[in-house]
Amino acid sequence: MNFRPGNRDEPEINLIPFIDVLLVVLIFLMLTTTYSKFTELQVNLPVADAEQQRTNPKEVVVAVGSDGRYAINREVLEGAGVDTLTNALARAAQDSKEVVVIISADAAATHQSVINVMDAARRAGLVQVTFATQQAGGKS
Repeated sequence: MNFRPGNRDEPEINLIPFIDVLLVVLIFLMLTTTYSKFTELQVNLPVADAEQQRTNPKEVVVAVGSDGRYAINREVLEGAGVDTLTNALARAAQDSKEVVVIISADAAATHQSVINVMDAARRAGLVQVTFATQQAGGKS
């Protein structure tokens, strides 16, 4: 048996791969960091003091059911085509272009049904279109 103290090599940790990985992480963090200078900008929003509108514009409410049926101002339409909707919207607007079309669609209504109403409003020359929603919990 050999009990003499020999030259044992001390374990060596190679730091070069470790430094390479740290540099890559540092570069990644530098490129993806948002700088706080941009979030510290003070922005003063413009203010408008306009008079309230004295006359309420005429509204046409288009209800879209989950089964694809339409109702304009609570009158159910027989056809479900875009041409039928266009004619009914033109009659409801009574040749006025300042009419606001309010689309009140069921949550389960198809996207195509809502797009049909928007297309019919455009064809009828009605450019003011909005959507009716309700607050969470079923309150109007």
